[in-house]
Amino acid sequence: MRLTRYFLPTIKETPSEAQIVSHRLMLRAGMIRQASAGIYSWLPLGYNVLRKIEAIVHEEQQRAGAIPVLMPTIQSADLWRQSGRYDAYGPEMLRIEDRGGREMLYGPTNEEQITEIAKAGIKSYRDLPVNLYHIQWKFRDEVRPRFGVMRGREFLMKDAYSFDIDKEAAQASYNRMFVSYLRTFERLGLKAIPMRAESGPIGGDMAHEFLILADTGESEVFLDRSLAELTLGDRGSDYWDAATMQGIKDEWTSSYARTEDEHDQAVFEAEVPADRRITARGIEVGHIFYFGTKYSEPFGAKVVNAEGQSVPLEGGSYGIGVSRLVGGIIEASHDDKGIIWPESVAPFEVAVVNLKQGDAETDAACESLYERLGAMGLDVLYDDRNERAGGKFATVDLIGCPWKAVVGPRGLKEGTIELANRRTGEAENLTPDALVNRLAEQFGHA
Repeated sequence: MRLTRYFLPTIKETPSEAQIVSHRLMLRAGMIRQASAGIYSWLPLGYNVLRKIEAIVHEEQQRAGAIPVLMPTIQSADLWRQSGRYDAYGPEMLRIEDRGGREMLYGPTNEEQITEIAKAGIKSYRDLPVNLYHIQWKFRDEVRPRFGVMRGREFLMKDAYSFDIDKEAAQASYNRMFVSYLRTFERLGLKAIPMRAESGPIGGDMAHEFLILADTGESEVFLDRSLAELTLGDRGSDYWDAATMQGIKDEWTSSYARTEDEHDQAVFEAEVPADRRITARGIEVGHIFYFGTKYSEPFGAKVVNAEGQSVPLEGGSYGIGVSRLVGGIIEASHDDKGIIWPESVAPFEVAVVNLKQGDAETDAACESLYERLGAMGLDVLYDDRNERAGGKFATVDLIGCPWKAVVGPRGLKEGTIELANRRTGEAENLTPDALVNRLAEQFGHA
């Protein structure tokens, strides 16, 4: 993308309404624009990041056996009355009426809707297990929306729902999602730590939150330092090996890690040596629940088991805040110049910076590099503006391109282009061919 043809409304001043770094940088980088309190338009740069995160979530959900569907944003109030949650959910639910006077709501979650679907479509144990998910916009009427996309009223969420014949099978589904979340967050460049947590209005007797540590986190967390050092890597590739899934879950839950709602200071001090105790703030980016028959029983969602008995479906639900992750990644990865995106979700992996726009040799070198990198499948931003070098560098650093190729007359006289890494700050002068090969190797195109 040529910057002269792109819509990138960056701003230099820090917006007064932005209280945390992700909100400030998303506004300054031209990623979002507020439409009303807690509701944002996603501008091209932000939308690009949002879709890249969404693609990774889709890939990892399906890798773990979940099947994509799409459910409506507007739901019938009758469904929620059937589960008993319509009145219990509270004022965060936006309640509306259609022109026929029927009570409706803008869905904050989809347990009722998906249980109705499962009831109609699952009849026998032979149909199980089933895990259905979608990525859809949700609405919760927060009393005090703030922190940009971190606590907005409208948000993009991945919610999955598993159905199984019995508790043992349901917990195996839970474990698959647990491991899938570990892999998803690692691909996003995040260290997300699972912690025992309350189930809240979703219900059930087992729940884990996945949190990233950040000073701006909304809740206090307590954990053993060893958990912050664990990585999944290539482990857990066979999601249908129940023992492997259980083993990974056990490894990540055997050490102390709890949110403030579940924290017990005496247990924390007894189980964790003083030099390994971490007390910090955390940002929730995922939440998973096992709730058994909480929804299947009121809906009469039953199946016939192997013994010919009619039994209620065992269920769980699994949420990831896709739009919240954009803010979460920024909170975890930035500096005083701007955003530092992981390569996996960067809106542009490489920025080509022309230091002397209008110079025939420099322009030709930039055009060639732009075409070659684009042909490799990379998203390339070519800063072809007639702008001073300092302004171009400031823009590229603000929006967080992982790699910056700086093309200028001085370097070209020596046959080189400077390639700089945004995260480390390291730079090297390479020939155009060596630069292309270096990035091809970096992004797996060698």
